[in-house]
Amino acid sequence: MKKTTLLILSLILSIVFVKAQDEENEGLQISGSVDTYWKYDFSGYKDESGIGNIPTSFADEQNSISIGMIDVALSQTVGKASFVGEFAFGPRSFKSIPLFQPDDGFDDIYVGIQNLYASYAFTDVFSLTAGYMGTFVGYEVISPAANFNYSTSYLFTNGPFQNSGIKADFAISDRLAFMVGLFNDWNVYQDINGVSDFGAQVYFMPVDGWDVYVNFITGDPSGTVIDLTTGWQITDELYVGLNAADYAAKGDDAGGYTGVALYPQYAFTDGFSLGFRYENFKFKEFTNEDLQKISSQSVNAFTLTANLKAGPLTVIPEFRLDGASDEFFYKNSDGVDMTKSASQFLVAAVYAF
Repeated sequence: MKKTTLLILSLILSIVFVKAQDEENEGLQISGSVDTYWKYDFSGYKDESGIGNIPTSFADEQNSISIGMIDVALSQTVGKASFVGEFAFGPRSFKSIPLFQPDDGFDDIYVGIQNLYASYAFTDVFSLTAGYMGTFVGYEVISPAANFNYSTSYLFTNGPFQNSGIKADFAISDRLAFMVGLFNDWNVYQDINGVSDFGAQVYFMPVDGWDVYVNFITGDPSGTVIDLTTGWQITDELYVGLNAADYAAKGDDAGGYTGVALYPQYAFTDGFSLGFRYENFKFKEFTNEDLQKISSQSVNAFTLTANLKAGPLTVIPEFRLDGASDEFFYKNSDGVDMTKSASQFLVAAVYAF
């Protein structure tokens, strides 16, 4: 298993590097990122796997100089046809489709598909896309290079990450567009239940610099998400983003969530920006025994993040404080006593290429 996995990884990397050196590849584009971080939870708590206190995606290893992932995307447009193929390996890639499942003998290798789709633009207005795509729902994404904050929101962690299916995009004008599509269940490239979800998106630009997306996806057993994602570049320095969503799982008592996150950011210079994320998130009532710990729990999360840029490298120091309505976090390293709040500090480095 180890030799086979390493061989396949070597072949993937060889293809990428050969393509990068081939100047006659008719516009083949290669992009991506690498990231690493250190995080300290002030409670000192970590579980048997070294995971800290705040239950969101990524950046979760306590007091360890840890890696995120290397992400590589290949894309090309020839005439009206285009494709995107993106894969990643490293712990952060676990939110994507696993190409290789970790096992007891090789549990530090994670490789996954982020995007794999093809598109055709029939006209300037109408195009079709089919394959496995990063979700159109929500504000934050898996790639650390595309997020201002390094730690992620509860809305991101509990929402879809990818949607596999076929969608039609209609670009009515620079200020108005919409999408409709049929999709599998969340985060799977093969749906054993059959194509089960319907999704739609409306985009509009009320004024220059203000983008608004209204998103909707529903299916069985996935549930229904209604999502608003918006960002306004008010001045060259000041930007404000917002994400609000409501999720209802299938069944009368299956649960879901509701939440809102605000993202004001200010660029003091080309190399230094400061941003603040406030999130209010509430879990609806769950009946699943494994989720009783977060049943009806609400959380207010405050995250202060700086971006220090040096060319393609961004250094991200970040302080985060989460407060819950009930005792939701571990108070100290023994993992026994519970408390209503948790705080952490991290420093990350993200290199985008």
